[in-house]
Amino acid sequence: MSPLDWNRDGLIWPHRDASRFVEVAGKRWHVQRMGAGPPLLLLHGTGASVHSWRGLMPLLAAQHDVIACDLPRHAFTTGHNAYAMSLPAMAREVQGLIDTLGVVPQAIIGHSAGAAIALQLALDHGHTGPIVGLSAALRPFPGALAQIFPAVAKALFVNPLVPRIFTGSIDLVGGPERFLWRSTHSRIDAQGLACYARLLKASGHAGGALAMMANWDLPGLRARMGAVHNRVLLLHGANDPAIPPDWARDAARWLPDARLELLPRLGHLAHEEAPEIAAERIALFIETAASQGVRP
Repeated sequence: MSPLDWNRDGLIWPHRDASRFVEVAGKRWHVQRMGAGPPLLLLHGTGASVHSWRGLMPLLAAQHDVIACDLPRHAFTTGHNAYAMSLPAMAREVQGLIDTLGVVPQAIIGHSAGAAIALQLALDHGHTGPIVGLSAALRPFPGALAQIFPAVAKALFVNPLVPRIFTGSIDLVGGPERFLWRSTHSRIDAQGLACYARLLKASGHAGGALAMMANWDLPGLRARMGAVHNRVLLLHGANDPAIPPDWARDAARWLPDARLELLPRLGHLAHEEAPEIAAERIALFIETAASQGVRP
């Protein structure tokens, strides 16, 4: 599976002028960086890319040095082993990137699975600053599904035809816009839709998302959540069909210092639908944490 081509596919990417490529131990990371001030790290969810921060990133950059990356085997980040996509492994890879960049994030903001990576960074790599989870995917599937879903994802991943079949079937389910609406209940702008359309039809990117899901271990993270001492804000779209609000309430109870705020009328991509609302809540949370002595 060939990766997306930055000089072809990347021409439509938001904030292209903020992009750079960073080599870390033989891997090539696509990173966007803007603003000045205390650093913030942004981690997107499964199947997305830095484009998902197009509205939120400039707002946060008014007060911060904002750093976003395409996760391993996603979009324009290449070179990662397909079988090293577990949650601890991905956190380790992200830590290697921020070490190479020479930054210590004041706070980490993760969307969906990116929030799980943020908590893993706290548990395994000593991040002590606040964490924001946007529609955070933290609750394991109930009962036997916790074992069945990763097993199915792994079975699909090891079949090299599956990513191509998936990308070829997007038009059969009504195209990218309809697919996104059915899976997220979010209405996003044309620029975001164009990027998702490009990603959804890229078999290499789809293979990376499948590899991530096949190796994900949320039960393992759940068992350690009581040891997360970071202050956590969970911002969750009240209309999110992917991660139901009741699942977010469970996660908030499992974390020692977490607060859940539901965002009315928004879906799984709430931060893309209403970046101004997300930026306001995030800024207040980080400012409050800093005033109370919470430091990275």
